[in-house]
Parts: sequence; structure tokens; C-alpha cells
Amino acid sequence: MRWKGRRQSSNVEDRRGSTSGGFGRLGGMGGSSGGGLLRLLPLLFRFLGVKGTVVVGLGLVAYMYFSGGNLGSLLGGLEGGVAQTPTSSGEVAQSPAEQELVDFVSVVLADTEETWHTLFDQAGKQYQEPRLVLYRGAVNSACGMGQAAMGPFYCPGDQKVYLDLSFFDDLRKRHGAPGDFAQAYVVAHEVGHHVQTLLGISSKVQQAKRGASETESNQLSVMQELQADCFAGIWGFHANRSRQLLEQGDVEEGLKAASAIGDDRLQKQARGYVTPESFTHGSSAQRVKWFRTGLQSGAMSSCNTFAANDL
Repeated sequence: MRWKGRRQSSNVEDRRGSTSGGFGRLGGMGGSSGGGLLRLLPLLFRFLGVKGTVVVGLGLVAYMYFSGGNLGSLLGGLEGGVAQTPTSSGEVAQSPAEQELVDFVSVVLADTEETWHTLFDQAGKQYQEPRLVLYRGAVNSACGMGQAAMGPFYCPGDQKVYLDLSFFDDLRKRHGAPGDFAQAYVVAHEVGHHVQTLLGISSKVQQAKRGASETESNQLSVMQELQADCFAGIWGFHANRSRQLLEQGDVEEGLKAASAIGDDRLQKQARGYVTPESFTHGSSAQRVKWFRTGLQSGAMSSCNTFAANDL
């Protein structure tokens, strides 16, 4: 990608210097399972019983809500991913490679702003820019505690994208999807969820899930995720046509990343078999299809996964 020297977004919120200990990784795409809080649960049940444990849990939640703190600091930094603290100068300790990643995601975020401002303007709407929060290990959000093991996520409650940069190492090493456009696809997908929130799509999906069966709810989630893939492709289309951001091989990198994080592939890697009814993001083939659809059309009208006869 031709990203160096381009405008960086002012909407990047760097929390990498915040202490976020107390939670181990819970498995998934990021790392090992187990952690400090989980290891406390058997002891709490043994000595306090079910009711006592619930009371303690509610107290911890109340502490987090009213103090803005996190359970890691309250529990004294139990085993888990602990973020580095700021240096004496107030800057976050980081390698040159990590600083380059920060610059990169800031440029990508800025470019998504260009695309979505234009498309919203054309539709007679106003685009509200999301913020991108960088963190290490664990982070507080309006949607609860986020873990690096969860991978990047978007929270509609505060309209922020959350990203631990170590995910890009996972994407490259564990999932075999290297390249800067693969990383850009990840950011653009989460911004796609922000677009869904602004358009009222996310709230309609949540409303439709009420009273739905687990299988029906999962299918709605798949449609929502595939549309976010398509929206990511729309960004790629306009970034290339209007600003010539893409280089040879970039599209292939993005499609490979979409394939790498399909539900079927991840389930096969994790447990050796696949259960399609439990999919929440879509198969590798579906994710590639809808990302490609956005890349080729550049039109939001092409991304109506909810009306598609065949996902």
C-alpha cells in the first residue's frame, strides 16, 4: 500500500500505556487460555457460596462503573496480559516497528474517513467519525472488558474501534495472512460496523435477535459481519480509485485475510471439525465473496446481505 506520508487521523486514542492486568487471555484468536480472575472463581464459590460470589461480582462491577477503573488493578495485577506503563517522559514504550504500525493504522483510519464522508454526503447524510483505541492486553469499553484474545472489535455504545496491535502478528504468523492491506482490511471491517451503527442497521439486527432462536440469531450475526466485510471492500474500492492507495498484490492480501478468519477455518483449526449452525461471522468463502463484492462495486447498494438469496 502507498500509505507513507499521507494524512493521519486525529481520532486515534492511545491507551497502550494504561495498566490493564488482572485478566488472562480467554482463548480464541489471540493466545493461551486461563487467567487470574478465572482462577479466583473456584475459591470464591468454595468460601462464599453462590450468593456470596454473586455479591462480590456485583461489587466489582459497581467499582468499575463508578470509578472508571478495571478489575486488574483492583485484584492486584493477577496473572494476565499486563500492558507496559508509560516512560518517564509520558510516551509509550514501543519499538520502531510498533510505531510504524501506529502510523499505518492512523493513515488507514483517516482514509476510511475520506471514503465514508464522501458516501454519506452523496446520500444526504452526515458521517460521524469513530475513534480507534489502541491498547495492550485488556481494555475497558462501553461494551465491557475487551481482551486481546478476542481480536479487534467495535463497540456501538461508545462508537469506538478497539485494537491490540499484536493481532497483526497473529494474523501473519498463526493465520498465514501477511501484508499491510490484510491489516487495513481488519481496520476497515471494524469501521464497517460503525457505518452500520450510524445507518441504524445494528440496532435493527439487535431488535430482530430478541425472541429469535440461537440458530436464527447466529444467522443474523453472519449477515451483519458479511455486510461489514462488504463495507470494508467499498473503502478499498474508493481508496484505490480516488487516492491510488493500493499496489499490486494488495487485493490478494486482503482476500487472503478474509479467508483466514472465516468461521469454518477457525473452527477446523481449533477443534478439528465444523458446525455451520454456530457460525457468527461467516465461512471463509462467504467472507471472501462479500469483501470482493465491495471491492468490485464500490456501492453500498451491493452490500445488502440481509436480502441476499445466497450468502
